Amino acid sequence: MAIRFHLDENVSGAVASSLRHRGVDVTTAIEVGLLGAEDADHLRLALSQRRILVTHDDDFARIHANGAEHAGICYCHKEKYSIGDLVRLLLLVHECFTENEMTGHLEYL
Repeated sequence: MAIRFHLDENVSGAVASSLRHRGVDVTTAIEVGLLGAEDADHLRLALSQRRILVTHDDDFARIHANGAEHAGICYCHKEKYSIGDLVRLLLLVHECFTENEMTGHLEYL
């Protein structure tokens, strides 16, 4: 199955729009009613739907290090990439990784 993404509220909606334009299945915090939700809620939703969580929130690196179960996390610092660059990197993840390879994996972008 192709990788699907869930963007937490820290990631621009323009990233979701750009990914969708390229045929990638993606949800956002606003769309699924998780605006302002706890990190654990985002991880639970992403895991239940087998989605890779995309975030700029470094708390998820700590959550991963503490052994939390998750379908995969893509993290990058908010100011590291433009929206276009972030979209290109996520497309690479989408093309190069399988769902199984991302399960429990934290990918630093």
